[in-house]
Amino acid sequence: MKLYRPATVLVGILFVLLGGVTRLAAPEQVFEDQNLIAVRGTIGEPLKYAGSDSTVTVTRMKFAKTLVEEDGSDDDKPFETNGVYVALEWDTVRGVQKPANTGARLIADGGTNYEPIGGLTDSGIDFPEAGFAKTGAIVFEVNPTDLKGLKLQIRPSMFFTVLNSYVEVDLGIPSEEVAQQLVDGAEAQYVLQDPVTRVASS
Repeated sequence: MKLYRPATVLVGILFVLLGGVTRLAAPEQVFEDQNLIAVRGTIGEPLKYAGSDSTVTVTRMKFAKTLVEEDGSDDDKPFETNGVYVALEWDTVRGVQKPANTGARLIADGGTNYEPIGGLTDSGIDFPEAGFAKTGAIVFEVNPTDLKGLKLQIRPSMFFTVLNSYVEVDLGIPSEEVAQQLVDGAEAQYVLQDPVTRVASS
C-alpha cells in the first residue's frame, strides 16, 4: 500500500478546492443571463421596462456636430467633439409599479460600448410618478466609423436572484453606408431640451 506524505495530500486538497471555486464562479454570468429577458423593439415602439407595467419609447434619433443645453447661459460655449453626437429622444409612461433605476448604453456590432455623456443636467432616461408620462433625451458621443448595428440598451439595477428584463432598441443602422449617410447629414447643433412631465393618456 502506497502512503502519501501530508504535503502531497494538502496540495491535492488545494487543487480540489480551487476547482470547486472555479466551477462555482463560472456559472455566475450564465445565471445572470438566465435571469435577464431581452425586450427588443425599434424606434417608435413602446416597450415594457424591467418586468413592470411602465413603458419606454425611443421616439427619435438625431445626429449633431455640437451640443448645447436649453437652460444654459448665453456665455456657455457649445460642446464640441471629434466624433459625432447621437441624441435619442424618449417618452416614458409610469404604471402602478415603481420601475427599477435605469442604466443606458449604446452597443455597436463591433462590440464598442458608448456611455451617456456626463455633466449634462438633462441627459438621461427616467420615469415620472405613477399615472404620468415624461419626455426627454439622452446624448452619447460616438465614433462615426463604428455605428453599424447600433442598439440602445436600458438595463435595470438588480440582484442576480431576481427575474428581470432589459430593453434593447434597434436604432436602424444596418450597414456602414447607412451610418455614413446619417453622419454626413448631422445637424450643426443639437439643443438638449428640459424634460417635460404630463398626465399619461388612458
